Amino acid sequence: MKLLKYFILGILFGIIMTKSEAVSWFRIQEMFRFESFHMYGIIGTAVVLGAILFTILKRTQTKTLEGAPLKIKAKDMSIPRYLIGGTIFGLGWAMTGACPGPMFTLLGQGVWAILLVIGSAILGTYVYGMVRGKLPH
Repeated sequence: MKLLKYFILGILFGIIMTKSEAVSWFRIQEMFRFESFHMYGIIGTAVVLGAILFTILKRTQTKTLEGAPLKIKAKDMSIPRYLIGGTIFGLGWAMTGACPGPMFTLLGQGVWAILLVIGSAILGTYVYGMVRGKLPH
């Protein structure tokens, strides 16, 4: 029963991603070719909304679903780390036409070829976990 709320949120996320066309390979291609503002509008709206919500969460001392105090730690914003990670993420997104959230939305829509992308993402995460200690963080 505890997982039901996450399942429902996932379904809502998938519906929103589908209706906004954020899972459309053609929309993503348009974005990377700078031919359309559509995806930039979606991403920009998400960033602004996220910033507003985080500000509200910090100021109201919101608790987690389990009742513990919400702790939002400051991140180390060292440039090379995010530049390399962002480049790898962007290349994967451009090559596959999907980032992590929409991958599962596409699977739910019956786009079975996305299983190769999901498998590759899981493998990449596993390999990163194996070599993480050897990387310059």
